[in-house]
Amino acid sequence: MDQTLSPSPAPSGAADAAEGAYHYGVIARAIAVLDAAGGTPLPLARLAEELHMSPAHFQRVFSLWAGVSPKRYQQYLTLGHAKALLAERASLVATAAETGLSGPSRLHDLFLTWEAMRPGDYARRGAGLTIAEAVVDTPFGPALAMATDRGLCGLAFTAECGESAARDDLRGRWPAARYVADAARVGPLADAAFAGQRTHLHLIGAPFQIKVWEALMAIRSGEVTTYSAIADRVCTARASRAVGSAVGRNPVSFFIPCHRVLRRDGGLGGYHWGLPVKRAMLAWESARRDAAA
Repeated sequence: MDQTLSPSPAPSGAADAAEGAYHYGVIARAIAVLDAAGGTPLPLARLAEELHMSPAHFQRVFSLWAGVSPKRYQQYLTLGHAKALLAERASLVATAAETGLSGPSRLHDLFLTWEAMRPGDYARRGAGLTIAEAVVDTPFGPALAMATDRGLCGLAFTAECGESAARDDLRGRWPAARYVADAARVGPLADAAFAGQRTHLHLIGAPFQIKVWEALMAIRSGEVTTYSAIADRVCTARASRAVGSAVGRNPVSFFIPCHRVLRRDGGLGGYHWGLPVKRAMLAWESARRDAAA
């Protein structure tokens, strides 16, 4: 399945991506400090001191990465924010039939062009495909990106699991493919996608997985849904476990927004590349949505 993508605005260019990766490192450390505080709000000076930064520099990092003040951003990083999102911004997940995904369609900030994928294409486990790979900088830290001649086919965030584990994970999905290191080819594709420029995705998965991924792409930035809601739309509510498995097998993180799926009780649930990354993504999108309101 091929897809043409135009994601939400993000830092543009390789230099900005590298700066965004640095900023995410600061945010990840801030999450750990805030968690250790047990939910007690920390003033700017105290939080900056914990991160061994000056208040002015810390303020700059937050304003560039989060788009809101550190004080406001702390609210987005709390564990309770997920429940608030579910209560206030629960998305009605659209199915392929409801959104016209069988052909070219405008769906929120994504430009989609779909090509039917035969089950046999997935069954061949990547045989005949050459997949280029490279580590790239993103607003959420370093990531391993992969691409075929049709576009990006994999994106794994490595801040929590490490580069080696991420590579083994993605390669294990298409074990018969041929892999080559090619930063000159993969880097510009990833940079363009995070810069909000139209880019192509080549999604390689089983038919049911792709159906679930289509539903994920109907969730707007700053909104969330539940595993059971997706199951109810794409098959039956009783299939929540199967949907959860398909969500976890999403090969192109962030652009297919599996981080926007929560448990029915408002819990974060899981995230294949680490819960700190999921929390940061949800906070980042909420901050930008509220700043633009």
